[in-house]
Amino acid sequence: MRRADRLFRLLLALRGGRLVTARRLAELMEVSERTIYRDVADLQSSGVPIDGEAGLGYLLRDFELPPLMFSRAEVEALALGAAMVQSWGGHEVARAAAGALEKIRAVLPEALNRKMDQRPFHAVGYQVPDGLRSDLDRLARAIQDRRLADIDYEALDGRRSRRRIRPLGLHFWGGVWTLTGWCELRGDFRNFRVDRLRGLDVLVGNFTDEPGRTLADFLSRLCEP
Repeated sequence: MRRADRLFRLLLALRGGRLVTARRLAELMEVSERTIYRDVADLQSSGVPIDGEAGLGYLLRDFELPPLMFSRAEVEALALGAAMVQSWGGHEVARAAAGALEKIRAVLPEALNRKMDQRPFHAVGYQVPDGLRSDLDRLARAIQDRRLADIDYEALDGRRSRRRIRPLGLHFWGGVWTLTGWCELRGDFRNFRVDRLRGLDVLVGNFTDEPGRTLADFLSRLCEP
């Protein structure tokens, strides 16, 4: 967790108007008590009105984060987007969406917070298997790190193949995720349904972008007349 994110979460944990011990804060932040002491001292030196001390606990008094200027429609859109990511995305991006929504709600005016609770839109993702979410996480990291991957793929007609690919992008089609990659077997771009992967091995070896083999090249090809 980035330090800025941890300090923000620390403020959220102290906003309830109750005395909170350093041990409890350390459990919530998943850091040591020594880190909590240092973070609280830094916030106090920045002018944040935190009372208390090590060994007793801390209390945040008369301090409000500035409200964000969102309209009701914008709030509903943000909430729906975060819900869709939580329902249909990988584990890691789902946690990130939940954290982002928590930060937004922390600084919204009370009236807009109530609107979020009353929103009529929901995204149900109970049909997304845990294994698929894990594959999405691994593929997202492989794309970011430019890591080669070996996949066992079963096409819709039942034919299976083993391929080495350069993972380039993940695309959501309203219920189905596809992986765009450069296929070393075919020497061309290919799209694979992530739910049709029967095996996924992210390799140690990296690849470098080459002209004609990047995601931008693939997208340009789609736009050709």
